[in-house]
Amino acid sequence: MGGDFNVIQILIFAAVAAFLIYRLRSVLGRRTGHERQRRNPFTPSGEQGEQRAPDNVVHLPERARGEEGELPAEAPPTLSAGLTQIRIADPSFDAGSFTHGAKRAFAMIVEAFAKGDTGTLRPLLSDDLFDEFSGEIRRRAAEGEVHETRLVNMKSADILEARMDGRTALVTVKFVTDQINVIRDDQGNVIEGDPEAVHELVDIWTFARNTRAGDPNWTLVETRTPN
Repeated sequence: MGGDFNVIQILIFAAVAAFLIYRLRSVLGRRTGHERQRRNPFTPSGEQGEQRAPDNVVHLPERARGEEGELPAEAPPTLSAGLTQIRIADPSFDAGSFTHGAKRAFAMIVEAFAKGDTGTLRPLLSDDLFDEFSGEIRRRAAEGEVHETRLVNMKSADILEARMDGRTALVTVKFVTDQINVIRDDQGNVIEGDPEAVHELVDIWTFARNTRAGDPNWTLVETRTPN
């Protein structure tokens, strides 16, 4: 009789242990699904929040890909090596997809900066760059300046540099665009530029992303023009 009771106790303890293990595994690492996601220009429309399956990863060859000149026709060895380092750290990275997203980010940032839209700029810029941009926006507002920028044509967007800095991937892109830029006073009078004049501009921007972070967004960390 005592032996039967011990067996029953063992069975009860085993059932409780199995239940606790099941509950623990169901909770660890679980996401709520309610995390708010910000707009990400580096993700194609309609794919926000989706993860690319490993078999959809396209590995970048040594030479240029696609029709949009994502890489120079003769990519320097240092560039190819840098892109390889980024792909090792983040297997989902693809130069073509990145360049497409960089073009969208460029248009969004240029338009938002002209309009003084800091809400759009905030998630797209690093902290330091956002401080610089927002400071200039405040200066323009204080002086009654109204900036108008029209991106007429995106001529090209080519990756110039790529490297890993610890866990952070850094990719530098050269943008060549046709733009109309005008500055007006608070009465609407043109004080700089010509609303009919189209100018070719060259910008070199560097984007960064922590490859260990769950956030897929890249942020703009540096802007410059050719020497």
